[in-house]
Amino acid sequence: MDTADLKQPVISIIVTARPLSSGNSLETSLRLINGLFLSMRPRQWTKNVLFVFPAIIFDAGLFDLEAVGRVVVCSLLLILTASSIYLFNDIIDIAADRKHPEKKNRPIAAGVVPTPVAAFAAAILATIALAGSAAFDRDLTLILLAYFLLQIAYSLYIKQIALLDILAVSAGFVLRILAGGVVVDVELSPWLTACAGLLALFLVICKRRQELQLLGDAAPTARASFRHYNLPLLDDLLRIVTTCVLITYVIYTVESPTMIRHGQNFGLLTAPIVIYGIFRYLYLIHVEGEGSAPDEVLLTDRPLQLTLVAAGLTYFVILYVI
Repeated sequence: MDTADLKQPVISIIVTARPLSSGNSLETSLRLINGLFLSMRPRQWTKNVLFVFPAIIFDAGLFDLEAVGRVVVCSLLLILTASSIYLFNDIIDIAADRKHPEKKNRPIAAGVVPTPVAAFAAAILATIALAGSAAFDRDLTLILLAYFLLQIAYSLYIKQIALLDILAVSAGFVLRILAGGVVVDVELSPWLTACAGLLALFLVICKRRQELQLLGDAAPTARASFRHYNLPLLDDLLRIVTTCVLITYVIYTVESPTMIRHGQNFGLLTAPIVIYGIFRYLYLIHVEGEGSAPDEVLLTDRPLQLTLVAAGLTYFVILYVI
């Protein structure tokens, strides 16, 4: 297996890919650990921050150190839960992943991480997450358990059903939002929750579209639900959801009492930033042909990064300065 297939930061920087039969037990162990780490999808851990912190941010509680600490713990528990699901999903999808032009390089599909080792690691991570949440916050445990069961059902069955598969993935993001709210006892705005769920649906549809375009005729062999998708359908869904995201966000800024300062609704100032961010993402997939996962696009596209910085600074000024 070529070294570029496992090229990632952290451990892989110091590990040179060689055959597992090289006899070097230390090197084999390091490759195994590195493979497990990559199978936990560290680049996707950002989801468990971006979708957990809004509850405390929009409640103007960012300077409450105890509350921030609870949200950080919540994020860590979600990362452990999600990582166990990623390992489980790669075990279930090992045959399909080996037929995918990119997923075939995942450590489990490539044979770097044996399936029994991956299964054991998934069980350990899930146990730690659920036991930790039980000791930390009972309500969070219920949400984590719901998230875990939803993702297991998705991996085993739901992902094969067109339309229901993208809704299930989006539901996982809504559960993240709810988790961030329960650990700090914040009553979330229904408009904020709806907007987050729709934004997640937007990103999922974008990813499905790009996958379908990349795989072409081989798409159904890589993902069963692709037998029932085509580009016109996904483009129509994308138009509908994009409209819903923007309308829901504007309604949230109008309805949110935390955005009103000195009798004026400053939340509307953030609308152009959000609109540009959505438009930029659509530009990347339709014009630039960007086919990476949303988290990877965010890590590589400078205009999107600047958009997030601008949005963050604007929110900070409105909620904590004005």
